[in-house]
Amino acid sequence: MPAGHTFGRDRKKMAFQRQQLSKRVIKDLQKRTTSGVFFYILVPPVLFFTDGYIRRHLDVSLTFLGIFTCICLFRLSHVYVTKKAPDRHTSLHKAIFIVSILLTALAWGLGASYFLFQSDERAFQSLMIICTVGFCAGGVVSFMPVLYLAVAYNFLMLVPGIAAVFIQGDVPSLGIAMVLYSIYLVLISLRGNNEYWTALENEHLLEEKTRDLEIASRTDVLTGLYNRRFFDELFELEWGLSCRRKTPLTLLICDIDHFKKVNDTYGHQAGDEYLKLISRYLQEVFKRETDVVARYGGEEFVVLLADRDAEHTRELAQRLGKKIEGAVLEYNGDTIQTTISQGLTSCIPEPDMNRDALLTRADNAMYEAKNAGRNKIIVDMQ
Repeated sequence: MPAGHTFGRDRKKMAFQRQQLSKRVIKDLQKRTTSGVFFYILVPPVLFFTDGYIRRHLDVSLTFLGIFTCICLFRLSHVYVTKKAPDRHTSLHKAIFIVSILLTALAWGLGASYFLFQSDERAFQSLMIICTVGFCAGGVVSFMPVLYLAVAYNFLMLVPGIAAVFIQGDVPSLGIAMVLYSIYLVLISLRGNNEYWTALENEHLLEEKTRDLEIASRTDVLTGLYNRRFFDELFELEWGLSCRRKTPLTLLICDIDHFKKVNDTYGHQAGDEYLKLISRYLQEVFKRETDVVARYGGEEFVVLLADRDAEHTRELAQRLGKKIEGAVLEYNGDTIQTTISQGLTSCIPEPDMNRDALLTRADNAMYEAKNAGRNKIIVDMQ
């Protein structure tokens, strides 16, 4: 693979990481680490009561337990608060979350180093080393999504203990083993981080592809308007809403006049460009978020307007007709210009009414406009 391509991919990955960190990754970290906090609370008391260590060193034991337990309880309460907090505080809560994790590692690492200086407590020291190694491995695996956090957690947990072992000097092989273990965890962090982000990127790309397919399934490829199938779904939905709310539902069907002549004279590619032009005018006139504009088939378009009466819609239809009448498409040196015929109808839906009847009325009105000489608007108000 060319170096430039690899560099470009790395930059895209970094941009993707920055985009996702405050949202998805922090949530993942909270889910991955919350259960571990309970073990942080439960393990130290068991450790100190083993072999009666707490009776021999009551002050030190209570101090360590107090500090460590307070940090863990704060982390648990912060997770709860984060779920209730508004999005604008995301950066602050992310910072608090990361600092609390590092404090957990630092508190344990410093405590472990202190206990390792107690040469007369070999049994307790062995238990402390086992717990430290276990907690460190578990934390590194949990924090792999954020590489710097996994590495920092590893160092804060192990480096104070490693320093204590080398300062004492009586078991240097233990210190060397802990250094090698720390390096091994860094390598695991690197690999796990890469695998996590590769999976997250693949998931993100899959979601994008799914959205693209969903959009493609409901839009007309040529014009970008809704297609007929999706229009039928929206029509059914809007019919039910208007029926419950007792509000008007208006339907407008438009058909390009002499469109076959456009295709026969200038070619189908010119016809396609003209369809795109008409689509843009439709979107300019019917621009409410609730307005549904669709290509219904061939050169026929349909507009569905919720909570808008026929009179107001007629004014918009007139505006559309004038726009299209004055529109000129220049294509390969040719000038293409035509008009549209429009059929309009409206009603307040009732439970016993058939929505397809509204389509039929609008369609009949449109053909009546065709038969009346084209470039007209016929309103059916049965």
